[in-house]
Amino acid sequence: MSTKTSAVSSRENKRLLYPSWKKDFKRNKVLYLLFVPVAVYFIVFNYAPLSGLVLAFKSYSVSKGIFGSDWVGLENFKDLFTGEAFALAMRNTIAMALMNLIVGFAVPVILALLICEVRSKVYRRTVQTISYMPYFIAAVVVSALAKDFFSSGGAITQFLSLFGLEQQNWIANPDIPVFWFINTFIEVWRGSGYGTIVYVAAIMGVNGDLYEAAAMDGANRWKRITRITLPSIMPLIVMMLTMRVGTIFVQGFDMVLLLYMPSTYVTADVISTYTYRMAFGSTINYGLSTASGLFQSIIGTVLLFFSNWLNRKSNDMALF
Repeated sequence: MSTKTSAVSSRENKRLLYPSWKKDFKRNKVLYLLFVPVAVYFIVFNYAPLSGLVLAFKSYSVSKGIFGSDWVGLENFKDLFTGEAFALAMRNTIAMALMNLIVGFAVPVILALLICEVRSKVYRRTVQTISYMPYFIAAVVVSALAKDFFSSGGAITQFLSLFGLEQQNWIANPDIPVFWFINTFIEVWRGSGYGTIVYVAAIMGVNGDLYEAAAMDGANRWKRITRITLPSIMPLIVMMLTMRVGTIFVQGFDMVLLLYMPSTYVTADVISTYTYRMAFGSTINYGLSTASGLFQSIIGTVLLFFSNWLNRKSNDMALF
């Protein structure tokens, strides 16, 4: 009798935890209505355009249309992988992605820790506000400032000359790794302040009793950061790192497109800009550009799953 009772109670608990779709809609119809614009946006701008991926396997002709063009199979991918320009773009993408990942991910965490250690609320909020500002500056404006500062007579060039470096237009320098450092510097400057928002909020949510107990035990500020703050926000750091790894191959497109020039294609061209030039450049090849974009998306997805698996194995934490 007890077995039947437990089975009935188990089914009842499942029914309460997982109600039918109709009951859930009646209960949360306002939330469903609020979700409708979001769903429409993703369907129209994210899922509907996926039909265009068929161009990666076709020799596209405007007169024949997408579905009427000749099927060429993997020919576009063969042309993509054997092209010299793609090999250089792949090298530059990996180099700048690693630099942006290592430096660009660590700086917001460090900056958030420093901001939270400031005792004056007025000074802390002032620093936070100033650090957010670069993120909201348009990429066109940032690129114009960068071109001015890194020109032969720019402020940064003048500063570097104090250390014996040649006065030159650094953005036009095709040598490795000049453009890579400039791109990383700009990305860190733009995104580090804005990236601290989630970390500052997480640090502020740590139980203050832990800090008081650690201080009473004689722990200095450094030990409180390493033994309390960092372990407390580690799940958030792992989640943000996993998401960052999955998008490193598609970041920085706008800045690279605005800063690079034919003389620096060899060190500045990345997969995103290479795809853009194949679709809208002097030699238009929609099939090749679609194949390049599809390849980039597959690599990003693989990196996302690999990073998630690695975090689960090493830290027993994962995003999904």
